[in-house]
Amino acid sequence: MEKKGPLLIVPWRCTIACDSNCVHCLSAGKNTFSDEVETNDAIRIVDQVHKFGAGFFGITGGQPLLRKDLFIVLDHATSLGLNTSIITDGRKLDEKAIKHILKNNTKISVSIDGNQKTNDIIRGEGAYAAAVTAIERFSKAGLLNVLVYTFANKGEVTNANEEDIIHVLELAKKYGARWVVFHGFIPYSNDKNSLKADLTPEQYEWVCNKLFDLTAKYNGKPGINVYIPFYARVAKQRGIPDYDEWWSRFFLGRCFFGKFMSIAENGDVIPCSYNDVYRVGNVKKKELKQIWNDIQKSDFFNKVKDKNNLKGKCGVCEYKNVCGGCRTAALFYTGDILGSDLRCGYIPKALRKKT
Repeated sequence: MEKKGPLLIVPWRCTIACDSNCVHCLSAGKNTFSDEVETNDAIRIVDQVHKFGAGFFGITGGQPLLRKDLFIVLDHATSLGLNTSIITDGRKLDEKAIKHILKNNTKISVSIDGNQKTNDIIRGEGAYAAAVTAIERFSKAGLLNVLVYTFANKGEVTNANEEDIIHVLELAKKYGARWVVFHGFIPYSNDKNSLKADLTPEQYEWVCNKLFDLTAKYNGKPGINVYIPFYARVAKQRGIPDYDEWWSRFFLGRCFFGKFMSIAENGDVIPCSYNDVYRVGNVKKKELKQIWNDIQKSDFFNKVKDKNNLKGKCGVCEYKNVCGGCRTAALFYTGDILGSDLRCGYIPKALRKKT
């Protein structure tokens, strides 16, 4: 029996290019980078993911469907027995693309951030219609996997509200998606204009508590996964015990920095799917398994993973071992990857004024 690797899925950001302008996205409006891997190296990436022992090869972007050799790569992954998945907003899904996806039995995750009005403000006109069309199409084929909801503000508009959250949960329930994954905004720059898309601490606190309530209400149909570190603290405050099955049932939200890896469009490995600052190695020059081992042995990554090294509010928080904040957010908000995640509204006991 073939030995499984340490990660279930290894995502490949197949291109940075995207012709949409979603307010919360690193790839918004970007063109293809000049150093993106050619087809032969893309095939080698698949081979390495397979050799590494991952069960899934995940394809992300940018807009994956802008990559002209996408289905050559997808066909190769399937031929090796890898399960495949693509995350898409539904745009660019023509009949040729749908045919290849069906042939490869590729699981589809659809990005959708609220009802039509909200989603189209955040993602651009026509985004909602494209997403719902994709949801309907792949639900019928039995390939709809997950709906992905990213919290964001655009001017006075926000999807951090009950109406938009319920709308997407009901779509997932109607069309049989297994989960809705709720992402917090993950900064990709310290540029003040890009950070305006992030929620306030008060909004995050409301969101985490609301999603906790809705997890009980929907009871797994669909499942609710929350990629917001503070959700772990809220869940603990509200009574979830220290058992792994409870944590895995209610959230996957703690920071994965250094405990996960993705492959960027040029073959570089990054330590989570959202941090382009730290490049660990390139799969064109080194085996993926060796890069993973380098991460695990790295003094830097082990220092970041050790919650005892956190600084500021995160460092003295009594919930740091179940939360610890987002290290990428800490980096872009404070300039220090070990700093506090300033988006958390909780005041640790150690910092409260004694009365």
